[in-house]
Amino acid sequence: MWKKIFAWLDERLGLNDLQKNLLERPEPKGNWWNTLGSASLFLFILQGATGIFLTVYYTPSPDHAYDSITYIMNDVAFGWLIRGIHHWGATLMVLVVFIHMLRVFVTASYKYPRELTWIIGIGLLIATLGMGFTGYLLPWNQRAFWATTVGTEIAGAVPFIGEFILKALRGGTDLSALTLQRFFSGHIWMLPLVLAGLIGAHLYLIIRHGESHWPTKED
Repeated sequence: MWKKIFAWLDERLGLNDLQKNLLERPEPKGNWWNTLGSASLFLFILQGATGIFLTVYYTPSPDHAYDSITYIMNDVAFGWLIRGIHHWGATLMVLVVFIHMLRVFVTASYKYPRELTWIIGIGLLIATLGMGFTGYLLPWNQRAFWATTVGTEIAGAVPFIGEFILKALRGGTDLSALTLQRFFSGHIWMLPLVLAGLIGAHLYLIIRHGESHWPTKED
């Protein structure tokens, strides 16, 4: 029965072709440096899963944000563990993505025909940094407040459009409840959607062009 179901689905979805293209592709001989892209994807999924659990109890308002974090850490079963994984996973994801980009640059894996893969990778790095920046404000403590104040002021120093960027990030001239709401929305909706789209395009290009081999002496 299962074979008939699979054959029915395969005829309509091309499951065997997907398996050959995705799982049975020839791969160059590599090492642990070649696994950093997959590690970044795993960390993104882990951040998404732990973030979903945190949003169940987190309240994005100046009056209750810090209290909700305290409640998660002290009263929710394994809340301290979920938040710890999410907190340190964010730092680790930024580090792994950066090292992955550095490895690609050092091994010249950004050259033809992988230029678009490299450009999308830069977008992924920027979006990852954006996720870390927007998430830093959410505890709404003194460190998060003043760090975000400095960070948005740096963005506001951009020539010509700095004032617009500053007001767009803060929702006004100062940090307020609207700032927290914008950062929360960007952290759980906008930037994850951007990351997911870029990851899909990145994976498609990797499947299309294959992974680059580690440079030899001749290279």
